[in-house]
Amino acid sequence: MRVLFATIGSLGDLHPCLGLAIELKRRGHTVVIASGEAHRTRVLQLGLEFRSLRPNLDPADSTLVSLCEDLKSGYEVLLRKLILPHLADTYTDLLAAAGECDFMLAGEIVYAAPLVAEKTGLRWGSIILSPCSFLSAHDPSLLVPMPQLIRLRRVGWRVNRAVLNLGTSLIRHWWEPVRRLRIEEGLDSRCAPLTRDKFSPGLVLALFSSAFAERQPDWPARTIQPGFVFYDQGPATSEFSELAHFLKDRDPPIVFTLGSTAVSNPGHFYRSSQEAALRLGKRAVLIGARNLLSYPDRIFSIPYAPYSEVFPRASVIVHQGGSGTTGQALRAGRPMLFVPYGWDQPDNALRVERLGAGLSLARKRYSAETAMPMLERLLTETHFASRAALLADEIRLQRGVEDACDAVEEAMLSMRPGLMHGNLAIRG
Repeated sequence: MRVLFATIGSLGDLHPCLGLAIELKRRGHTVVIASGEAHRTRVLQLGLEFRSLRPNLDPADSTLVSLCEDLKSGYEVLLRKLILPHLADTYTDLLAAAGECDFMLAGEIVYAAPLVAEKTGLRWGSIILSPCSFLSAHDPSLLVPMPQLIRLRRVGWRVNRAVLNLGTSLIRHWWEPVRRLRIEEGLDSRCAPLTRDKFSPGLVLALFSSAFAERQPDWPARTIQPGFVFYDQGPATSEFSELAHFLKDRDPPIVFTLGSTAVSNPGHFYRSSQEAALRLGKRAVLIGARNLLSYPDRIFSIPYAPYSEVFPRASVIVHQGGSGTTGQALRAGRPMLFVPYGWDQPDNALRVERLGAGLSLARKRYSAETAMPMLERLLTETHFASRAALLADEIRLQRGVEDACDAVEEAMLSMRPGLMHGNLAIRG
């Protein structure tokens, strides 16, 4: 069968799709990735088909990243200025790609996906990467536009549900482009893109571990939680060979990184991180850092390195808190210091803090002076490392890619034969 993945965003959004796509291809399916042009080469190099999906946002564009980096307003800017104004274009591109496929898997901010599925009758599934995306009243998240609401966490799900309903009603006007397009396409004008429509009625893949966030009673009924889907392959470089040698030498370093998006607008993060490591007398690896003074025996800077190779060799991991980075750090079993930039990152940080495997420091407060005492705690207070190791043991037992692909195949097998373009071979 032909499976279409639709995703908009950074490598953190793309990589889980690639992890699933490679496994589905191994099982004999043809896979098409619809995404921004910035990801074309990466997709084609894996032998997958690519379709361009507007808006062609470049997650490495520092100007774009700077527009979205404010904790309170960044999410609104992303949706109302960068995503929704191009909804008709996204719909047109996705409609063309979907016409040649049997099944679609879509990320949550691909707001055209439910419309395409409804218009064409195409079966589809949702990809959800963060616990906060479920907006659960039973397990309230730290929502960056309204961080104070987390204080209501213990008042009960009924109160939390009422607060969430009020919040979504206040931003109802955000979705006018969706309502307008639905009317133009002859679809029901009623919509709830944030709370209902992004969840497929047939399959919702919650691609994070239950050790990180457990399933809640108010998640959609057809939700499957296979665990994290890991993928972080990159081109081999001479720099990585040098890094491998550095990692083998002496004591485990502190690893500092900002993922694939925040790294485009790092501010003083890397300078402060280097200074903190030097003042603590610790070695460090800075992934994504550029234009720093060289300390060959103490500090190693590299533009990119696979987290799966580096994180297990760290003493502490300092990162922005994206879901992909957090998953890799949890699997590595190392204590973490979060420096959240926005979106789901503050909630991910809070969850790891509650689990006892890390600490968090606001980006605006991050400096060598503020980071040093937290790093000292993570390095010396053994309960952080112990708790991180226990979580890693649980996560490593989970079969995220395999179980997610099993669920996708089961959903595809439920399709009526008349909807199929290809042939599905049933594996024994």
